[in-house]
Amino acid sequence: MLSNSPIQNKYVERTPSSRALAEQAGAYFPSAITHDSRHTTPYGIYVERALGSRKWDVDGNEYVDYFGGHGALMLGHRNAEVEGCIQEALAAGTHFGSSHQFEVAWAASVQALMPAAERIRFTASGTEATLLAMRLARAYTGRSRIARFRTHFHGWHDHMAFGVSGHFDGTATPGVLREVAAQVLLLDPDDIDAVARALENDPDIAAVILEPTGGGGGMAPLAPDFVAQLRQITEQHGVLLIMDEVVTGFRVHKGGAQSLLGVTPDLISLAKILSGGLPGGAVAGRADILDHLDFQAAADRSFEKIHHPGTFNANPLSAAAGAKTLEIIASTDATERAAAFGARLRPRLNQVFADRGLAWAAYGEQASFFVFMNAKGQAVDPLNFDPLAIPYQEIKAKPPGLMNRLRLALLIGGVDISGSGGGVISATHDDNDLERTVTAFDQAAAMLMAEEDLPRT
Repeated sequence: MLSNSPIQNKYVERTPSSRALAEQAGAYFPSAITHDSRHTTPYGIYVERALGSRKWDVDGNEYVDYFGGHGALMLGHRNAEVEGCIQEALAAGTHFGSSHQFEVAWAASVQALMPAAERIRFTASGTEATLLAMRLARAYTGRSRIARFRTHFHGWHDHMAFGVSGHFDGTATPGVLREVAAQVLLLDPDDIDAVARALENDPDIAAVILEPTGGGGGMAPLAPDFVAQLRQITEQHGVLLIMDEVVTGFRVHKGGAQSLLGVTPDLISLAKILSGGLPGGAVAGRADILDHLDFQAAADRSFEKIHHPGTFNANPLSAAAGAKTLEIIASTDATERAAAFGARLRPRLNQVFADRGLAWAAYGEQASFFVFMNAKGQAVDPLNFDPLAIPYQEIKAKPPGLMNRLRLALLIGGVDISGSGGGVISATHDDNDLERTVTAFDQAAAMLMAEEDLPRT
């Protein structure tokens, strides 16, 4: 970023207390942050409180929030009913080291929305959920390899630490063993024929895992019939299908992407909305597969059970928050309201880009939106944009300095989006949020176009 950028200068003027905290954090944390996606130059905002669709930083600046707790807050910040259940659980204790009523209610709420969840095992995070899903798949099938799709994100453990934003050739990233990377087959997400050939030629593939709406929660979308075709091909070859619904679960549909697409997976990984804003994840799916976690099934059928501890599995506070969140999602139109907001927001943003003559585009489905920043300067009409026509490598490409300045410009205008150039929508976003967001994008576009020669329509 240019040191004399007017956008950066204005941002710094607005956020002196965040700057001071960032300087303190630099003494403790690498890059002064605790999550890579919060990396912002010169520093990110420090939030003091949040409510509904809004949050306020330590300098008193108010933001329409599209970071949404990294996608965990479908009901917005501090839903009163969810908070009440957390307080009830807290009054009973934070950790029993024993089973409890909250985890039973939580599992029941998952199963009510996802019939494919014949059995459930809670974990402490989405990364743990995808790791356990793969271990279950290998144990059940007796096969070693996992097939994945380029740009699809499944957490940060060793099997998933490449092929998302780089290392698309499958080579290991720093700290990952080459031998581990070699057990993962990376496939192009827009080539179903290549998937068919891979499963035909490699009998050691245990499972295929994917984000069912496309890489990055739909940033690199899949063709409408891709998942249904994938289900058919995996069944033909006795390969398990793992739907990573950490992002899409209870967001794109009450029953997740599997209900939206009408495709039943063998295994499902869940997190984010699952836990109502608190830490937690889960693996769910076919009972005969999750039997590999079952003591009695292992004894009856003479196989070695998968060992799965986890200090914070089904923590009572997360269980209480998750059960109430899913109950609200099941009994109200929260998912539909969030999707309707997205359907209104995306065309309004595209009208901003068109009016400014900026060859960018907003796109997405249901309760999310993404900004295509046109790194290669293609001829793009914001009002007639088809994300499926853009190669996956290009649609996820964000010029790093420009993406950073877009975020700063939007923060100046009172809107917070993710560092990847998109946003998640909650059931609490309303008309005022919509108008403020459109205005902020319009002002941000003007500021950026004044600073840099961006692609024009």
